[in-house]
Amino acid sequence: MISKESVAHVAELARLSFSEAELQQYTAQMDDILNMFEQLEAVDTTNVAPTTQSIHLQNVMRADEAVNETKTEDLFKNVPTYKGTLIQVPAIIDKEED
Repeated sequence: MISKESVAHVAELARLSFSEAELQQYTAQMDDILNMFEQLEAVDTTNVAPTTQSIHLQNVMRADEAVNETKTEDLFKNVPTYKGTLIQVPAIIDKEED
């Protein structure tokens, strides 16, 4: 069983402040959590293989290959102005000295 003083000490280390009622509540909750871990420790897992994921997937990502499927002319149909293969945009940096 965890003590209220232990919970208060950990709260102080974490720079948290709790009222007396909150300390009582968190102490009871921490005690319940630790009891659940004790129950899990009692389970026999001798012949159970360790698992890192529940669904066995292999390489769900596609290959990262550069593909130029869209023609430049089709892309520039959505651009207001362009010069050659460059999109013209308004200047955003003022060349005046500060």
